Amino acid sequence: MSNIPETGRTSRVQIRLIMIQVLVFSMLVTLGGRLWLLQIREGAEYYHEAKSNHVQRVVQPAVRGSVLDARGVPLADNETRLVVSASRTKLMKMKDRGKAVMTRLAGVLDMTPKEVMEKVRLCDSQTPAPCWNGSPYQPIPVTLEATTQQALQLRERPEDFPGITAEPTAVRRYPAPGGARTAQVLGYLSPVTDDEIQKAKDTDSPHLRSDQVGRSGIERTYDRQLRGKAQVTSYEVDNLGRVMGQTQSDRGIAGSTLVTSIDARVQGVAEFELQQAMKTVRNEVDNITGRKYEADSGAVVVMEAKTGRVVAMASQPDYDPNAWVGGISGKDYARLTSQISNYPLLNRAIQGQAPAGSIFKVVSASAAVRAGYAFDDKYNCSSSYNMGGRSFANFESKGHGPITLGEALKFSCNTVFYALGHKEWQRDGGLKPHHPHDWFYRTAREFGLGSETHIDLPNEVTGRIPDRQWKQSFWKANKSAWCKQGKKGGTYVEQIAYESCLEGNQLKAYDSINFAIGQGDVLVTPIQMATAYSAISNGGTLYNPTVGKAIISPDGKHIEMIEPQSHGRLPIDAQTISDLDSGLRMVVEPGGTAAWRFGGWPMDKIPMHAKTGTAQVYGKQTTSWLATYTKDFTIVMTISQGGTGSGASGPAVRNIYNAMYGLDMEGKQDLKKALLLTPEAKLPKIYPDGSIDSPEIRPYVPPSPEEPAPPVLAGPPATRPVRD
Repeated sequence: MSNIPETGRTSRVQIRLIMIQVLVFSMLVTLGGRLWLLQIREGAEYYHEAKSNHVQRVVQPAVRGSVLDARGVPLADNETRLVVSASRTKLMKMKDRGKAVMTRLAGVLDMTPKEVMEKVRLCDSQTPAPCWNGSPYQPIPVTLEATTQQALQLRERPEDFPGITAEPTAVRRYPAPGGARTAQVLGYLSPVTDDEIQKAKDTDSPHLRSDQVGRSGIERTYDRQLRGKAQVTSYEVDNLGRVMGQTQSDRGIAGSTLVTSIDARVQGVAEFELQQAMKTVRNEVDNITGRKYEADSGAVVVMEAKTGRVVAMASQPDYDPNAWVGGISGKDYARLTSQISNYPLLNRAIQGQAPAGSIFKVVSASAAVRAGYAFDDKYNCSSSYNMGGRSFANFESKGHGPITLGEALKFSCNTVFYALGHKEWQRDGGLKPHHPHDWFYRTAREFGLGSETHIDLPNEVTGRIPDRQWKQSFWKANKSAWCKQGKKGGTYVEQIAYESCLEGNQLKAYDSINFAIGQGDVLVTPIQMATAYSAISNGGTLYNPTVGKAIISPDGKHIEMIEPQSHGRLPIDAQTISDLDSGLRMVVEPGGTAAWRFGGWPMDKIPMHAKTGTAQVYGKQTTSWLATYTKDFTIVMTISQGGTGSGASGPAVRNIYNAMYGLDMEGKQDLKKALLLTPEAKLPKIYPDGSIDSPEIRPYVPPSPEEPAPPVLAGPPATRPVRD
């Protein structure tokens, strides 16, 4: 008999059927559970998400607030342009990824297809500029300068240009009034990134994908106030994209206006004179190297001495901030970020570091008084100072005999400060310190050096005070490299590395000797020195330098003042401040190192104080420094590889003061020509309609080159000016 069941199925077939039934049943149970999870347990959440898929938001960016100078002259504002934008999302959905559309668009805009495609590609580590570093979901500007005819062509043929729009849009503008670019102070804008959107998502100032945000300068510091609030309108649409109705509308608010303490007129003068000083010195020969000075960079700061407000700040090389508007070209980006152009994006007033040279001597004189040396005692100003078989020469090897500390400032006598720095090192225990006072290093830090000044600009650097703590940490960080490179009795570099490996953590005598004249490993910034000299002028208060002065609402009704704030006081008493003031005045009087640059200055009406400096930089030509102040203003200028302080920076600083006070080279004053006799006290008027009472500004007219140079005020041979 057959063993086949009546059903005609073998046992093997039955087992397979049962397994299939179990599998199907399991899948049905899983599907049912998933449906229950989605529709019952999490149904409400997904319902709201699905509903939101039928809501489209239309974002109209807020008009960014203007940036004004102290009198109301626009430094940054907006203008309406025809902007052609491309929707990358729509282009990428096309079969050819939008290539045909972009090619046709290039023909209309008089661009090449490559240029258009580079505009809409996304930035990443492998993609060079130009590219789009904003959100890929927002319209990407292709050009900000479309003509009316080009816009009409695009609008009349929408079927040929899907994903392309041409709309009038408010675009950032940097007008450079009177030629004053104010580039590094203002900064620039670029599109917000997805990371920034996520970080600001839960804050009280969230970003929208359409936002342009400040990347440097005051555009970054005051970005939140300037940006305003975009208008967002939500529309309910069906699955075909047809608008069913408006669900919500958040009214937009224009950005606030930022009034700065910058005076565009003085800014224009400062920029011109700094640039001109660098051009002039490049035609002069460095007596040490026999080569012409390179004068590769420089900076100048003009500050209100009593408040710390910045009147002007210039840095060279500079750039045109309009280059960033609408996306920077590859050529411009390469220029702004290359070593060949010497990195013009850097604001060297707050980011340029160099040894201070002799303008540091106000710190050393103060430290000496704190250590117990009398300001009016006599100290030997010899032509050189000897220590352990090494000779440290005075500048140009000149000696002046016994002089006071005030006269040491006047003649910029290095050997007086060499001796004081060495004696204090010995009193502190030398190589085996015992509870050292470190007066010179402590005083430098308490003058604000080695720390941020807290200026309201981003990316300020701290400089460096090479005290015992710094020496120890620097040695730990570099010991292994020094020990590997060093060789006893080898080349100069190998011998230095060998010594640093063994003793790099020790504060040696020559460290303190060099530090006393602002040399060695010390690094300062122009803004730090301007802050310190302003404190001497105002009686001892170290103010936080500020560019922002007031934030005014779009209708002009609400004003938030940015009041001056202090971060400390000079660590010296009123008598020492008075003594320093007297010594710095002597620098511009007959026999002083700056006298030949301030001949004819009306000292009786506008007392001038100054200190020249010529800093030695290893492997480079000397750096020029000039620090000055009057009753109301402080000006500090530096030129890298520019030579002496009075020689390179002197004429430029003098011309800035002349323009501010309305003086000619003989000291005669014409108040009608004066740009800024005293700091600006009033705020500019902003009307309810947003208009600004802005005065006209004319370009700076420099002094005639035919005008004779001021006479050198020479005293007897022992007091002949040294051009430090």
